[in-house]
Amino acid sequence: MKYSLKSSFARLVLVLFFVVLALTIAGRIVTVTGAWAYCNGWFRCIPSEPLGWLKLSHIMLAGVASILMLLVFRKAWREQRNQRVLLPLTTILSVMFFGQALVGAVLVTGSSSAHLVLLHGFTTIALWVSLVLLVYCSGVLAIDVTKKVEDLDKRQRAKDFIALSKPLIVGLLLITTYGGLVIGEQAWPSFSLTMWTLIGGALAASGSSALNQYIDRELDKHMQRTAKRPLADGRLTETEGLAFGLGLSLISYYILASFVNGLAALLSLAGIIYYVILYSLWLKKATVQNIVIGGGAGAIPPMVGYAAATGYLDWTAWILFAIIFMWTPPHFWALALVRVKDYEKAGVPMMPVVRGELETRRQIFVYTIELVIVTLLLPILNLAGSVYLVSSLVLGGALIYAAWAVWKQGGNKVAWRMYKWSSTYLVFIFLAIMIDAVI
Repeated sequence: MKYSLKSSFARLVLVLFFVVLALTIAGRIVTVTGAWAYCNGWFRCIPSEPLGWLKLSHIMLAGVASILMLLVFRKAWREQRNQRVLLPLTTILSVMFFGQALVGAVLVTGSSSAHLVLLHGFTTIALWVSLVLLVYCSGVLAIDVTKKVEDLDKRQRAKDFIALSKPLIVGLLLITTYGGLVIGEQAWPSFSLTMWTLIGGALAASGSSALNQYIDRELDKHMQRTAKRPLADGRLTETEGLAFGLGLSLISYYILASFVNGLAALLSLAGIIYYVILYSLWLKKATVQNIVIGGGAGAIPPMVGYAAATGYLDWTAWILFAIIFMWTPPHFWALALVRVKDYEKAGVPMMPVVRGELETRRQIFVYTIELVIVTLLLPILNLAGSVYLVSSLVLGGALIYAAWAVWKQGGNKVAWRMYKWSSTYLVFIFLAIMIDAVI
């Protein structure tokens, strides 16, 4: 395909390339000459020596590059929403550009984190590779369109992007993240730590959900429960779903790495990879054990919270992981019993599709008993107190009763009750963990 600058998007990207190149050269000169010492401040840098003008020039170039990056990003989302390469690539580049600035600012303030140093260096390389690719791809693929995104229903698009993030699931994951944070601190954590951990966690969960819907967009069309999702229904383009998911996932990593710690960021990234690649791309359609193995993705958030508070993982963190890991199969198998025809039609080998309703009901009961046993490990190992012990026994008893009803009675009504109650159970068991930790 022939490279061309006929599109306004390609021309703008080329201008961005040369400005970023000038910014990089100017930054290197400032470092080598020590010009940074002759112009104190940042936005109001006032040169005290001739060399100080070099730093001032670097600051001005950074401002111009930032504006251009925002213009390129805006133009991509307005005009290239159907371009499978350009929109995701522009989104990734934009996140890395401002992520690089964020990491650099944190390092300048005196942080000596080896993780941030490595992230800064890796981002520099990845940013330049992405920018060169965007220059080439924009000249080959970019088009000038007549119907831009502002011609569409903005309110509906906002609702669709929110739906793409699966806010109810995000909320449930944030409760478990905060539970890990509180038990790690053994007190109510500071506002700053709580805010950045939950923002990073919410973005990671939202990005994963969007990528999951991008992967499942064709499958979702065949299921009544998911047929009206934004990508399956065509209200958002496939490319928008991919770019949105990748962008949020990257932002979450930079936030957690910069404002929390490297371990929390890496765990969150592991959760994204686990859910998107291991579960969504492979396990979901490959094995009847998809939910059992894939449950590990949803079990990582409390570990993120615990790592955010402590900077390490120990038995407490792994037991929190195990609680959600064991909770996932009975929760989703109960839903699968209700939606078995959907899964069968879509070709997803869920337990009731492959092994039948009776075996699924029995497995729900077995896993529920195992779940309650796992929850008791915390007080048995003296990692939690009496408040949690009593709560886990009461809540566990109620959940076992619901699972028993599923096994012995059968029917969609009982299975749906188990599905809804298991969500409530998870919320209350983590509330008990938090209350116990601060008493």
